Amino acid sequence: MALIRSVRGHEPEIGNDTWLAENATIIGNVKIGENCSIWYNAVLRGDVNAITIGNNSNIQDGVVIHTLFDGSKHPSQTHIGDYVSVGHNAVIHGAVIENDCLIGMGATILDNAVVGTGCIVAANALVLSNQKLEPYSVYAGVPAKKVKDVTPEQRDEIIKRTARDYRMYASWYEQE
Repeated sequence: MALIRSVRGHEPEIGNDTWLAENATIIGNVKIGENCSIWYNAVLRGDVNAITIGNNSNIQDGVVIHTLFDGSKHPSQTHIGDYVSVGHNAVIHGAVIENDCLIGMGATILDNAVVGTGCIVAANALVLSNQKLEPYSVYAGVPAKKVKDVTPEQRDEIIKRTARDYRMYASWYEQE
């Protein structure tokens, strides 16, 4: 069973039909929507500020999600929208990721950055603090720069399909 722990008076909230890997860690001020999946070794640490995840999103193996303290000079919260896939070993630290996004493996998204709706952030990209990513765009590199627009086919075949596939993968584990 996943490690689910309250801290500072905040109890994590887990939506209906959300699957949690046995060693996922969900702490404090974390709210996860419906039909999500939180995979092996993922850590969602809402001890210093809020983390929210919308419906039909997946947080893959080894992802770390955290924030900056609400009492700090530039506090941050992490808000992840609906139909978002966060790839293996990505780090999301106090950023906003709008709906229908794909965050590549090993990507890092820093405090108060905003990833616009429909974006693809390439594997190992670094999105800097306060950076605003244009909706329906592909960003890559260190630091991340726009490389092209997301096509309607990429929206359906990469972003939406990945979110649907991860819901299916989670169902395999629920049946065991």
